[in-house]
Order: sequence, then structure tokens, then C-alpha cells
Amino acid sequence: MATGLNATIVNAMLNALCRNVAWTQPAAFYVKLHTADPGAAGATAPAANTTRVLAAFSAAAAGSITTSADINWTNVPNAETYSHVSFWDTVGPAGGNFLGSDDLATPRLVAIGDNFTILAGQLSLSITPVAA
Repeated sequence: MATGLNATIVNAMLNALCRNVAWTQPAAFYVKLHTADPGAAGATAPAANTTRVLAAFSAAAAGSITTSADINWTNVPNAETYSHVSFWDTVGPAGGNFLGSDDLATPRLVAIGDNFTILAGQLSLSITPVAA
């Protein structure tokens, strides 16, 4: 399984932290739906709904950050099962930089015309371990 932060992003963060190498962080964080593991480049098994939705986050604490607002897709075009998400720095539907991916806690079957929502607080990213 290739879910997690993109290796390029992780290496850039580590180089910035440990080597004082300048890093330009993404200006935005978008979420895209997938029907299986997106793979190491985020390109595998994209959902028919190619919309990337902007995610908003609360302040990070204890090595974790969580969404502060719902992430909504409306009127999905195909009946399919969403099982994963990928993260991007542009709205797309193509281009931009792949930031990482994750699986959904529970895959969800949607029908044509359904809305799909990841509720505020249900998408979180963590970097561990964190010294306490």
C-alpha cells in the first residue's frame, strides 16, 4: 500500500528542518476521491468525480492536524465505491503536485447524483512519534 505523505514532500520538510534548505510549502491543500489505493504518484484509481476540493484545517497540535470544515462533493457522476483520497496543491482536475494519500476508514458506495462529504474533523494527518 502506498498511502502516506509523498516522499518528495517529506524529504523537503526534513531538509528544511535539519539542513536549512529553503522549502516552499504548498499554498493550498486539495482532496481528490479514489476507488482504490492512489499509488505512489496519486494517479491510480481516480474516481469518476475528478473534482479536487479545498480542505481547511485547524491548528496542528501534538503532531496532528485535522480538518476544520466539511469537504463536500455534490452530484457525483458515477455509481462507485470511494475507498481512498489523494492530496494535491492545485484544484486540478489535472496537474499540480501530489502531496500524499490515505484510505477512508469505511469505503462508501455512492449512486449517480449523490453527494459525498468528509465531515469536519474526520480527515487528519499526523507525523509521529512526537516527544512528550
